[in-house]
Amino acid sequence: MTFHRVLVANRGEIALRVIEACRELSLESVAVFSQADARMPYLRLASEAICIGPADPAKSYLSIPALISAALVTGAEAIHPGYGFLSENPHFVEVCEEHGLAFVGPSRRVMELVGNKWAAREAVAAAGVPILPGECVPDANDSPEQAAERVGYPLLVKAISGGGGRGIRLVKGPQELAGAIAAAATEADRAFGDRRVYLERALVNPRHVEVQILGDALGQIIHLGERECSIQRRHQKLVEEAPAPRLDPALRDRLRLAAVVAARAVGYQNAGTVEFLVDERGEFYFIEMNARIQVEHPVTEAISGLNLVAEQIRLASGAPLAPFEPKTDLRGHAIECRINAEDPTRGFLPSCGKVEIEELPSGNGIRLDTHLYDGMEVLPHYDSLLAKVIAWGRNREEARTRMYTALERFRIRGVATTRSLAQEVISHPAFREEWAGTGFLDDLLAG
Repeated sequence: MTFHRVLVANRGEIALRVIEACRELSLESVAVFSQADARMPYLRLASEAICIGPADPAKSYLSIPALISAALVTGAEAIHPGYGFLSENPHFVEVCEEHGLAFVGPSRRVMELVGNKWAAREAVAAAGVPILPGECVPDANDSPEQAAERVGYPLLVKAISGGGGRGIRLVKGPQELAGAIAAAATEADRAFGDRRVYLERALVNPRHVEVQILGDALGQIIHLGERECSIQRRHQKLVEEAPAPRLDPALRDRLRLAAVVAARAVGYQNAGTVEFLVDERGEFYFIEMNARIQVEHPVTEAISGLNLVAEQIRLASGAPLAPFEPKTDLRGHAIECRINAEDPTRGFLPSCGKVEIEELPSGNGIRLDTHLYDGMEVLPHYDSLLAKVIAWGRNREEARTRMYTALERFRIRGVATTRSLAQEVISHPAFREEWAGTGFLDDLLAG
């Protein structure tokens, strides 16, 4: 399929990335915006911009009729969903297909499969990829308590649908089970319209390692190495890096191969991420697959030299995978810190206000992905992500040192941010010495 104009069905820094990728590919872009985002500077970089509704995401960025109408009115042949919003909504993919619009991502069938975490577990396990013990919350013929005993404590109650850390509860013992199931199901229902949950064995302070994969229409699948995503709070990532440190070569190769096997098992096409937990013994287990570009994709871009957003668009047009050899084409080390409009000293409460920019980082090995502009109003309607600071170095320590200086230069007023917390994380001895697991940030904040 050949197309010339791509509608960007998102906002913020990822919308800017898609517009830039379209320019790189000599394609026109259509930027959509809500009334609250009418002053965003990136709108001027698009070939055309069109308002799709009020600030409320349900009436703008989550409105399938508004997005489809915008694509048809402006003559777009493809839609790039970015991440969040409708990026993993199979119904949106179906509606795009019905209107002859190419969706930049996997097919509806694949998205439905990987969006059902339980079904995805079963599919990759059948292909030989390791999974943790787990069971669906049983029906009347069995009790959750019996299922939990078979899975073993501690365990996680996890939503079958959705992502972003929502619909997940840790259960340390039987007395916590009923409340955790009820809470997770309610949160999942509100977020994804699906109350179904399952139980999965929980690991104590594991590492969270994910592998970036690309697949084309010919059935070819490759990986672009792995990312370490263990620095997280309530399953929300804060710091990511590539490649993952402290992996012996054999384990690294097995993880990467397992990701390709998992992607092939579901017939994956376009860019995606296969996520694993790694325990203290060096054993790894599949947890889920994300059918979209990830927030943390820039660290993979930094070490691979590829523009993953441009690759997404190429693959959606039917182009084959470009030649890439991970063993020789991945270079150096990259770290990303997310800067959110949140106040860590007040329980990470969202922070709103008018931004005054004093200084933003730049320089050798530094990249800043952001939609910030001086005088921008940070409103409560959208995700709190303000910017992503990415540092590349020839080795991890060089990247870490560059990152600390870059964060020092990220100085804005008007809203509270996670900048200082990110500095504290990357300067902590456990992070410097590569011993941070998923419990690191909670321990740091408690301590």
